[in-house]
Amino acid sequence: MTMIGSSQPFLGYGRQSIAAEDVDAVIAALRSDYLTQGPAVERFEAALAEYVGASHAVAVSSGTAALHIACLAAGLCAGQRALTQAITFVATANAALYCNAGLDAIDIDPDTLGMDADSLRRALARKSETRVVLPVHMSGYAAAPAAIRQASHGRIVIEDACHALGAREPDGAMVGSCRHSDMACFSFHPVKSITTGEGGAVTTNDAELARVLRMLRSHGIEREANRLTLSDQGFDQDQTNPWYYEQQALGFNYRITDLGAALGSAQLQRIDQFIERRRAVARTYDAALTGLSHLKPLQAGADARQRSSLHLYLVDIDFAALRKSRRTVMGELRQRGIGTQVHYIPLYRQPMHLSIGKPEQFPNAERYYRGCLSIPLYPSLTDENVERVVKTLREVVAC
Repeated sequence: MTMIGSSQPFLGYGRQSIAAEDVDAVIAALRSDYLTQGPAVERFEAALAEYVGASHAVAVSSGTAALHIACLAAGLCAGQRALTQAITFVATANAALYCNAGLDAIDIDPDTLGMDADSLRRALARKSETRVVLPVHMSGYAAAPAAIRQASHGRIVIEDACHALGAREPDGAMVGSCRHSDMACFSFHPVKSITTGEGGAVTTNDAELARVLRMLRSHGIEREANRLTLSDQGFDQDQTNPWYYEQQALGFNYRITDLGAALGSAQLQRIDQFIERRRAVARTYDAALTGLSHLKPLQAGADARQRSSLHLYLVDIDFAALRKSRRTVMGELRQRGIGTQVHYIPLYRQPMHLSIGKPEQFPNAERYYRGCLSIPLYPSLTDENVERVVKTLREVVAC
């Protein structure tokens, strides 16, 4: 960890939490017969599915891979469109483009920072070719999944839950249970709820979707005897040839390793502790930062704080009133050992996605982007670390 001065650690906006049991799990996988495509993957998938309350979990190499194969499994293709929200990481949008589909985005709800069901309904009335709806649980808050499902009018709903492992829906279900969606996608990047190094997963309650997802993550290859199509090659005297496989789709090498899966299984045993610590830090921030003239916490309502997995702690800063640019504020914080980040640049401001629309079409996203900043939030932050973040933030954003 980078040190500031002689004693104080640099506090980034996010960081993994690795314990001795995580190290032991990875060492055991290294010493096993399989480094990839082995039993650790199936164990991790089973544990993940049980945790979120879904019938199936398909582990892959990244959250981006999860979004991509979920869109493919949904049948998204050229001539069709996907719809997401304007504030999200580019991976959400790219998943649709990887399928050669079109992409649209709607403005965010200014309070939840997620999809607004009424806006979704109006957009879909204009976009009849939309096949897939991609709501994003921004910073881990699944505000209204049932309303989004209803507004989607039978279209396939794929939750971008990459921030939201460990979060709950309004009815108490775990995000990823797919109670109000067809599939949910997670990321296990080091700054997320748990980590596998790099990694991701798709959960679903649909057995056929799960089968297709597993095929797509491994080159599009099918090995099940009852699904083989070329019987003259696959069988000899009604017995399956043991070497035989068929590529039945254009798939990818999106497999997770046994090392990553072993780490994920170990991390999953402590996820509730991770989430509770995130919530405790958020409560401290909420109390300490309330009343500042030019800064306010976002998603700070009781509902969000009780149900979110709190992947991020987001604040809004009135940089104009403060008479400091965001670059200046971030620089001053960094000089004092506090790392921050912007989550995210709106999709329509990216060169790749300019066709989505112009800034004036997304007033809520523009207002959010103008002032947003993510401050340090992760389970290993000590109370002293949190106090230091608060003190430094108050110094930098004071009048």
